[in-house]
Amino acid sequence: MIERLGELEKEALAKVAAAEDVKQLEEIRITYLGKKGPITEVLRGMGSLSEEERPKVGQKGNEVRTSIQSAIDEKNEELEAAALEARLAEEAIDVTLPGRPVRRGARHPLTAVVEEIEDIFIGMGFDVTEGPEVETDAYNFEALNLPKDHPARDMQDSFYVTDDLLLRTQTSPVQARTLETKGGEGPVKIVCPGKVYRRDEDDATHSHQFMQVEGLYVDKNVRLSDLKGVLETFVKQYFGADRTIRLRPSFFPFTEPSAEVDVSCGICGGTGCRVCKHTGWIEVLGAGMVHPNVLEMSGFDPEEYSGFAFGMGVERFAMLKYGIDDIRHFYTNDQRFLDQFKRV
Repeated sequence: MIERLGELEKEALAKVAAAEDVKQLEEIRITYLGKKGPITEVLRGMGSLSEEERPKVGQKGNEVRTSIQSAIDEKNEELEAAALEARLAEEAIDVTLPGRPVRRGARHPLTAVVEEIEDIFIGMGFDVTEGPEVETDAYNFEALNLPKDHPARDMQDSFYVTDDLLLRTQTSPVQARTLETKGGEGPVKIVCPGKVYRRDEDDATHSHQFMQVEGLYVDKNVRLSDLKGVLETFVKQYFGADRTIRLRPSFFPFTEPSAEVDVSCGICGGTGCRVCKHTGWIEVLGAGMVHPNVLEMSGFDPEEYSGFAFGMGVERFAMLKYGIDDIRHFYTNDQRFLDQFKRV
């Protein structure tokens, strides 16, 4: 039996040494060390041996098992190391090749314009205030001197959620809400940026959703000349120091007097061209002195306080500054369009 165990050991070790992969090693282990293997069969015959021979055969059996298992483990490590080396050689990275460029995002042009407008007005002492986009009829219209059935409501075709809730048509409700929180005590000096919604046919110059920045200044002895001074300072910082403004009489329900504000054309310098329709001026925003009714409904005494308000379309200001001819470019997510503003 001892001789037979020695023969099986040599036979197994030879096969282990010749194994080419881990699968063959596993087959050898099962063949020689398994419960149905030849070594196990030899050891089952120990019952016919004398008491003196049994320990010797059992010891030899253990030595053979240990020897074969050690050879298998050693060969397994060798094969795994060789496989890893081959894989590393196959997947080698050429560090001399140029890396793939990482595409970096950038601020959307409308975001950049809003931030620039905010920075200019913050520099003049204004605070930035925001409010809800789903607004009540009371704040969106009534608090702004637009009672129900007022004809001026027809100027803004609205998206109603319920009879009393709608998507705000302007950021002016933020002004009404802010005034209401002050308890009739000024000053109030804010700009309100945000999205607004109106039922409009989308084309090159109109969109059912767009952005506004509105401003409000309420204090004692605020005059129309203050409004003109603030807007002229803003226009010169935004468009350039050579630009000027003019105020034309207009009508808005929440301001009195009201004005349309034009800026001198930057293309022709005011002499007249196709862009300004040969007038030398481009309309940019609406403004006026806060209507006494608006002040009174917000808790301010119109005999003691006065103020001015203005509103501008962000898309229009972006189009004028960067020569964009279609408002829809801002919302179509065309990467070619957006890539032009990576430094904005």
